[in-house]
Amino acid sequence: MQKAYIPLILVILTGAACEKEITVDVQNNEDRLVVEGIIEDGRFPMVTISRSLNYFSQITPAQLLESFVHDAVVTVSNGVRTHQLREYRTDTTNGIALYYYTVDTAQFHSAFAGQPGNSYTLKIEAEGQTLHAITTIPEPRLKLDSMWWMQSAGNTAGEKARVLVKVTDPPERGNYIRYFTSRNGERFLPGLNSVFDDQIVNGTTFDVPLDAGVDKNQQIDFDTYGYFKKGDTVTLKFCNVDHRTYDFWRTADFAFTATGNPFASPTRILGNIQGALGYWGGYCVTYKTITIPK
Repeated sequence: MQKAYIPLILVILTGAACEKEITVDVQNNEDRLVVEGIIEDGRFPMVTISRSLNYFSQITPAQLLESFVHDAVVTVSNGVRTHQLREYRTDTTNGIALYYYTVDTAQFHSAFAGQPGNSYTLKIEAEGQTLHAITTIPEPRLKLDSMWWMQSAGNTAGEKARVLVKVTDPPERGNYIRYFTSRNGERFLPGLNSVFDDQIVNGTTFDVPLDAGVDKNQQIDFDTYGYFKKGDTVTLKFCNVDHRTYDFWRTADFAFTATGNPFASPTRILGNIQGALGYWGGYCVTYKTITIPK
């Protein structure tokens, strides 16, 4: 998740007959806590806590390292058990250290994994603040029926391929998904627009193409965006999520795609952490894999 807190809205107005100079007063906002927390069915909760970065900050590995919040008291409850998470460090392949909180193996008697249909309360005490959030791992109401591929239309070289899925939605309204893809065993990446609801497709079985997931920290090549290649093994991570998780990623995805567009509507990212930026989200996960032959 992108940790920078960006309060600046730039609007450019031009006229055919006149021009007006607009001065934007850029304010330095105080750092805020940023939380990214997830709990998946069958897995332990994981929480990352950092401080927001100024809009004009030069983001370096050292600055990212300094943004992590340490020694926080992080607890998760499922209504029956309450477990205090422990802080861990991991090093990425490019030498950047990341810090996160997850199950304390020394207190395993109180640990628990996520289960569909349950709600989970997150509490964080850090830097003199107390933060709260609640999420639910929904039942797998949106069903992933099948997945297949087809060659991209107009692709004369024959290398580009599209992946499609068949999904069944129940009669009850208000179901939401978020998806990720992995190719050839690499890490799972979300789609550029990674969440969908059932407002239009409610109660139907439908086919939908899925764009390949993208690394939003890298430059996106829109000539190849969304496609897979012949020979790729593609794994889909298909997640039923609750409405608050959907709202967070719907607004976050829109804000990302609108960056640099002066004509886009301003978007407030709808987090569910009281007192901080970010979200605490539950995921009911289904996996499916196909190999696209060469």
